[in-house]
Amino acid sequence: MDRDWIATARTLSEALPYMQRYSGAVVVIKFGGNAMGDDAAMAAFARDIVLMRQVGANPVVVHGGGPMINDMLGKLGIESTFVRGKRVTDQATVEVVEMILTGLVNKKIVQAINDQGGRAVGLSGKDDDLMVAEADDPELGFVGRPVEMNVQVLRDLFSAGIIPVVAPVATGMNENETFNVNGDTAAGAIAGALEADRLLLLTDVAGVKGPDGEVVTELHPDQVRAMTADGTIAGGMIPKTETALKAIEEGVRAVVILDGRLPNATLLELFTDYGAGSIIRSTEPRVKPRVR
Repeated sequence: MDRDWIATARTLSEALPYMQRYSGAVVVIKFGGNAMGDDAAMAAFARDIVLMRQVGANPVVVHGGGPMINDMLGKLGIESTFVRGKRVTDQATVEVVEMILTGLVNKKIVQAINDQGGRAVGLSGKDDDLMVAEADDPELGFVGRPVEMNVQVLRDLFSAGIIPVVAPVATGMNENETFNVNGDTAAGAIAGALEADRLLLLTDVAGVKGPDGEVVTELHPDQVRAMTADGTIAGGMIPKTETALKAIEEGVRAVVILDGRLPNATLLELFTDYGAGSIIRSTEPRVKPRVR
């Protein structure tokens, strides 16, 4: 018998306890980065999400789409201005954001999941008032911060065996308002409202690095705060860890800042002992050991 098939069967057998562990669990996955622009990587991600649903987990995919938005703004000749490094989102820009995120990007992910045999439905934070936001900073225009979450529509989709794919566009408190919400922030808000078992933030980096430059595989909130205060956590990692801390405060059991460049990263994280990134959780007893 081919040794590769034996190894495959052994892997499936060893994964059983983890599959049982996550049966019925809600797992929110923020999908973004380079994989979104690569057809093969998109198909592999979709296959992993379908497998996750097949073994009983309830995945929710929340996606970004910054590069696609930039491309369309350029084609339309809409210039971007920035305040403290953040894009000012005026009315014209937020209309492009909504078009790209809820149309092009969202439906591409939905189609990829369906092509792998799953059942996916695309929606945005505006559907059934899933996510209601207000201006995060008046200088930034229609950049939103979630203030009200209505996640029953997601629970209804779980009951029907459907995988929700959510674009981070929110309705406002006032009539006809639309807000662009950072993808990590939206994923954290959804995970918190669902009290998800796991929030997986897929990135293009290996995880949170310590002072020695090595990835720290397990962290608790106090460590994250200390590493931020002393500058160990800096730059683009700060908003991700802030999202993680807020999600944990709202009832998410653990958040993983995950190296999305690894093949099958979500499956490695959930169904093996391998830590494919940095897990942040309260000081509850560990569910499984993490090795690198």
